[in-house]
Amino acid sequence: MTKQQLAGIDWHADSHEVARQLIGVTLLVNGVGGRIVETEAYDRDDPASHSFAGPTERNLAMFGPPAHAYVYLSHGIHWCLNVVCREAGHGAGVLIRALEPVTGIDRMMVRRGTDDLRKLCSGPGKLAQALAVTRAMNGAALDAPPFTLLAGAAAVAVVEGPRIGISKAVDVRWRFGLAGSPYVSRPFRSLPVA
Repeated sequence: MTKQQLAGIDWHADSHEVARQLIGVTLLVNGVGGRIVETEAYDRDDPASHSFAGPTERNLAMFGPPAHAYVYLSHGIHWCLNVVCREAGHGAGVLIRALEPVTGIDRMMVRRGTDDLRKLCSGPGKLAQALAVTRAMNGAALDAPPFTLLAGAAAVAVVEGPRIGISKAVDVRWRFGLAGSPYVSRPFRSLPVA
């Protein structure tokens, strides 16, 4: 399997398409993780994207090859895990916002300090803490340790809505989620789109 086919994702597609395709895919970091239930897309022409102003030391991984990690510190507190898409040099990625915990739940509970399954990975900072994501993973290939990506079901019901936690391009409907999932960071208020 080539990196372009990893987990059945078209890594060269636009970020909003990759964000939709990732719903239902299993993501593991050192064997800990679960099913992706919420994502947000970002592109270089998007003023809310880290890549909008061009490459910097912080966002350089976002301009790298597709199917690699882009990890950054949010508000000086939480690590966030993104996956790079499109061609190298473009500057597009998908924020992994939430997972349904499946594997290594005991380790996630210790890392997060809670036994509430819905609070383990229901937001990008919580997810990164539960999976022990760090800046050391920035730029790492998604088809090699510590990462494992496994294709999900052929068809899942996906909902969409505006992205959250941003101050620019707030009406862009590039937030995607698994319909009916109790593990998303915030409920969706729209009907399934796929």
